[in-house]
Amino acid sequence: MMLRSMLFVPADSERKLAKAGAAGADALILDLEDSVLPQRKAAARVMACDYLRGHADGVPLWVRINDLASGELLKDLAAVLPARPAGIILPKIRGPEDVATVANYLEILEEVHGIAAGNVALLALVTETPAAVLRMGELTRGPVARLTGLGWGAEDLSSALGAGDPRRPDGTWRPMYVYARSQCILAAHALGIEAIDTVYVDFKDSAGLLRACEESRYDGFTGRFAIHPDQVPVINQAFTPGPDELALAERIVAAFAAGSGAVSIDGKMYDIPHLKAAQRLTRAAALK
Repeated sequence: MMLRSMLFVPADSERKLAKAGAAGADALILDLEDSVLPQRKAAARVMACDYLRGHADGVPLWVRINDLASGELLKDLAAVLPARPAGIILPKIRGPEDVATVANYLEILEEVHGIAAGNVALLALVTETPAAVLRMGELTRGPVARLTGLGWGAEDLSSALGAGDPRRPDGTWRPMYVYARSQCILAAHALGIEAIDTVYVDFKDSAGLLRACEESRYDGFTGRFAIHPDQVPVINQAFTPGPDELALAERIVAAFAAGSGAVSIDGKMYDIPHLKAAQRLTRAAALK
């Protein structure tokens, strides 16, 4: 599963749901959490189920549920699992036990509703509580089979810390959030799963989004969350290998096929780490 772009859509907004499918995102996230007011949660569940059942053969549909401490999580899962979402986004985890608990819930609900075991994927948001950031490495000790990605965000962590804007005036991250972001990348790659970068909040700034996405990909993220349909083409462009990049990767793979441990291409030396990177890039390109 390769996910360049995952577009959040408030599950209680008919207008936004109607437009979301045409955005070109690799996945849509029907949001039951932060974009839905408490009094609208029940209605959002019904609307999410209707959308899941009506769009089963199109773009993969995920659901961001409410966190374990909210009292809403089991209601969310019980409502949406019969409609067979592609995956669940789990917010505000406190540690690996939260991931394991929700994975167990999914296993039970898959059995109840006749869904193949492990069919519903899980992506955890791993930097929204201080405990989750401090315990990030524990996620790699007992990986969950259905855990296919990790994502991060700064605003909830900032709120939990009683801190101010996580970004400096020039838009760069303050040190606390650089640390959390880096931990997310490392944990995801240690597990061999997707690393999804946080939202770019200024949805009208396409040039800034492109720069941020290029930096994200350079740092090791494999995709990015979007909060507006206009962001999707920019994100997809940034996370899709360009023709020159792909051509070089293919030349590296072909050169190593001769059995050498290091090769020279256009005056530059490439060894096994370069080969592995080239193989990842060509596999990713084949899945786009």
